[in-house]
Amino acid sequence: MKIAVCVKSVPDTESKIAVAANKQNIDFGGLRFIISPYDEFALEAALALKEKHGGETFVFSVGGPEVTEVLRDSLAYGIDNAIHLLDPAFENLDPLSVSKVLAAAIKDGGFDLVLCGQQGFGGDNSQVPSILAELLDMPQAMMVVKLGVEGSKFRAEREIEGAHEIVEGTLPAVISAQKGLPDLRNKTIKGVMAARKKEIEVKGANALGLAGQIGGAAQKMRIREMSPPPARPEGRFLDGDVDHQVKELVRLLRQEAKII
Repeated sequence: MKIAVCVKSVPDTESKIAVAANKQNIDFGGLRFIISPYDEFALEAALALKEKHGGETFVFSVGGPEVTEVLRDSLAYGIDNAIHLLDPAFENLDPLSVSKVLAAAIKDGGFDLVLCGQQGFGGDNSQVPSILAELLDMPQAMMVVKLGVEGSKFRAEREIEGAHEIVEGTLPAVISAQKGLPDLRNKTIKGVMAARKKEIEVKGANALGLAGQIGGAAQKMRIREMSPPPARPEGRFLDGDVDHQVKELVRLLRQEAKII
């Protein structure tokens, strides 16, 4: 079984985020990047399926130098091969463009299954898996919490409002992973050491046949300006006894907050 996993590098959730000087991205200086949390479920699903059925696993990621350690981490967990999709034209891409890059890298690889996280932390667009499935002309099941594969068939369980839905289809297919699938296993010392020795393959626009088709004027959506959320006002303490506090709180809610 040949499995592709698409991962995104995102800032550590404990990082302090600042907007870059050009106001079109965040400032990457000093940030530590990690595998997007939903992608961890996709990685574990790929590793579990390989253990059960045999085969080979590949991880793909689009981005700059921040992607390298995320790919190295993926190898340390047990993924066999890593491909870094790196090119100046691939900077600050919209979901459609990211999907085109991934599709170009995956389409001729003979993959039985393509796994993604349901969304990437940061943009939270939740669009790439579905677009990728369309570009690859593969069946899809999104936001999957349970996945089984037997022969050329897959069986996926999805959470929907008030119920669970079972989706069955034929491989090859694109699946996006949701919380509910098993958590990603721990790395081992052996895995970390082996990952340091593995080569990460790098592919750019020319190698993917995308020269002039991605980024720049070809991009359909652009970020005009990025800004941090407004600072929250400081909390206020109400003095006096309970009766006074209640009256003052009601006054503030009516006259200042205007919510009652």
